[in-house]
Amino acid sequence: MPDAAPDAAAPRVPRTLVLGESLVDRVQSAEGSVAEHVGGSPANVAMGLARLGVPVDFATRFGPDERGRRIASHLGAHGVTVHGSSAGAARTSVAEAVLRADGSAEYAFSIEWDLPPVEVAAGVGHVHVGSIGAVLEPGATSVRATLRAARPHATVSFDPNVRPMLMGAPDEVRPRVEALVALADVVKASDEDLSFLYAGTPVPEVLRLWGRLGPRLVVVTRGGEGAVFGVTGRGEVASEPAGPAEVVDTVGAGDSFMAGLVSGLLDAGLLGSPAARERLGGAALAEVRPSVHRAVRCGAATVSRAGAYAPVLAELDL
Repeated sequence: MPDAAPDAAAPRVPRTLVLGESLVDRVQSAEGSVAEHVGGSPANVAMGLARLGVPVDFATRFGPDERGRRIASHLGAHGVTVHGSSAGAARTSVAEAVLRADGSAEYAFSIEWDLPPVEVAAGVGHVHVGSIGAVLEPGATSVRATLRAARPHATVSFDPNVRPMLMGAPDEVRPRVEALVALADVVKASDEDLSFLYAGTPVPEVLRLWGRLGPRLVVVTRGGEGAVFGVTGRGEVASEPAGPAEVVDTVGAGDSFMAGLVSGLLDAGLLGSPAARERLGGAALAEVRPSVHRAVRCGAATVSRAGAYAPVLAELDL
């Protein structure tokens, strides 16, 4: 059961649809003990958004097995509405995570991703996609089709969350990532993602490149050094410090950051509709910084707990 309820006092915001993989993280500690947690980057984002008071639909795939039932129960307990077709996979995907002494994780995956066509429900004002489900076929084709159908009436966010062992070489992955960047209004990536995709290219140069492709806001996380963010409409770039955090492990930290960023922008009226897209396009750094700060605080709350913990607003000291 969740150890805190979603924040009932959060402002009413447009419904969000999350598309992507859900799986079970089988985590081995640096000492050798093993525990299983519900995971998958989009699943973590969906849960994180729901915990922050955002109404969330989640289109995913898992099997009719014990691990799949655990995923459905876990997400439902945290307020996520799981699409009915999500339980149609042959089996539930698994990620093996081995924690290093510093709390960082090394992953190995056993993934199946065959998302069927997704109908975007009336009232959905924002769509989030990311990680393996955004690029791994055959499901990635359905993800792209859903984004194109949703864009006329909904905003879009994207987190590449690159997994090289599943996605292929940089030259193969880069055009797929850039095609999704071009469909998004907000993109969040880690400095490790950029190092893989654009080896040796300075972060500000990648921010400018992605800004020219179409997104209104690009954010790059830098672990313990916080984040760099740029509003492309004005060509302005700034940084946000990480703040203090006691690191237990980093599992799900980037996903928690993403949930905090999207929820902050939804609350601010900078995501959730075509009109919000226009407001974000003209926004100054000062208008988006509170959302980036919320994202940083969410990430800090997650690394202080084992597994992909998702905080509620009351925990964030905003």
